[in-house]
Amino acid sequence: MNKQKRIEILERLRASNPKPETELIWSSPFELLISVLLSAQATDVSVNKATAKLYPVANTPEAMLELGVEGVKHYIKTIGLFNSKAGNIIKTCQILVKNHNSQVPENRDALEALPGVGRKTANVVLNTAFGWPTIAVDTHIFRVSNRTKFATGKNVDEVEQKLLKTVPKAFKVDVHHWLILHGRYTCVARKPRCGSCIIEDLCEYKDKTDPE
Repeated sequence: MNKQKRIEILERLRASNPKPETELIWSSPFELLISVLLSAQATDVSVNKATAKLYPVANTPEAMLELGVEGVKHYIKTIGLFNSKAGNIIKTCQILVKNHNSQVPENRDALEALPGVGRKTANVVLNTAFGWPTIAVDTHIFRVSNRTKFATGKNVDEVEQKLLKTVPKAFKVDVHHWLILHGRYTCVARKPRCGSCIIEDLCEYKDKTDPE
């Protein structure tokens, strides 16, 4: 895929959604961090349902620590891997209080040092909470990037590096959300909805489906 075609794809995605946002519901960097931790192998919808009850009770590291592991489990038990996630949340809150004045650090190394936080989660927090031009490659973005040939790679790290290299600066802050939403609702895993896709004529996927 050439540079001009990539720019046209990005321009169309921007025109259809000028200010894309995460579907996770959050009102502070701390809430976003916890929601992203909870979203691993879970849907945003399931996370939002749980945090709608959790955050009114505990939306600061101190309040979360008061709940304790068992208290956190009570609120997130409908989410997959809730046992390990509750433990990571409490450990993360302990570190935030002790080392970061109870604030979510705007620093990649500090974020990745938190229990349960890997590169992808750090990228989401840096991008969504702090406006960094980072790109968190999840299963949706990995699929869309490879299927369209926008940025091919054998693993998420390769795709991330290809996207960082090929996406112009003007689109970098928002491209993460455009691609994830496109993969979630249009370029879906089993049968992409090519007939209703705004970039179908630019996409280089060979096995396009008929209009739905």
